[in-house]
Amino acid sequence: MSSQMWTSATSTMEDDLQEMFAHGNEHIGRLRNIGSPRVFIISGPSGVGKDSVLEHLQKAHPAARYVVTSTSRPMRENEIEGVHYRFLDRDDFQRQIDAGEYIESEEVYDNLYGVPRSPIVEGLANGQHVIIKVDVKGAATLRNKIDPTISIFLAPESMEELYARLKCRKTEDEAALERRFHTSSEELDRADEFDYVVFNKSRKLRDAVADICHIIECEQQRINPPAVSVEPA
Repeated sequence: MSSQMWTSATSTMEDDLQEMFAHGNEHIGRLRNIGSPRVFIISGPSGVGKDSVLEHLQKAHPAARYVVTSTSRPMRENEIEGVHYRFLDRDDFQRQIDAGEYIESEEVYDNLYGVPRSPIVEGLANGQHVIIKVDVKGAATLRNKIDPTISIFLAPESMEELYARLKCRKTEDEAALERRFHTSSEELDRADEFDYVVFNKSRKLRDAVADICHIIECEQQRINPPAVSVEPA
């Protein structure tokens, strides 16, 4: 082969290689950006430890948008306004519900609870994962109004452990405690409506948080995840 032919062949190979570099890197760049924002619902029976799990999850995933549920019930000891809940006067809360400010709201144990719409919409628009803590009934409503969602059911180690947790809170009389525990038992029957289950075992809170982090990280790796749509007010 003459030197001229060798030079031409080498140049062609180099051009082909550069083209493959450019083509491949374009796809690799797309793959690096597949983690479009998702909505994660964390639910489970009363007393299972949703607030504690969420508090530690915020430290592990601080970039996510955490939606704070509103309630008309009184603040409990060690709860913080705007962190555990937004504590509202019942009349003001009802006016906000009537104005369409909540994507989901209901009365539970004689108190109003609601998930505000705007933090969900704003978080998704900012490219943030949105994480919502809600009861089992509320989770079903959210799945109907937000498409798609990733729902995680937080389960207790045992019913005995769940009852002990509820009793240790000392926030209700015996009759109210029994009613809440009965509801918790019914909520466990709906666990198969969720995408994932995570067990929050006694003295193993970090394990539960790590499991949820793993779910979030796995979902971020999905190829071509669907865009999230939120039902308008």
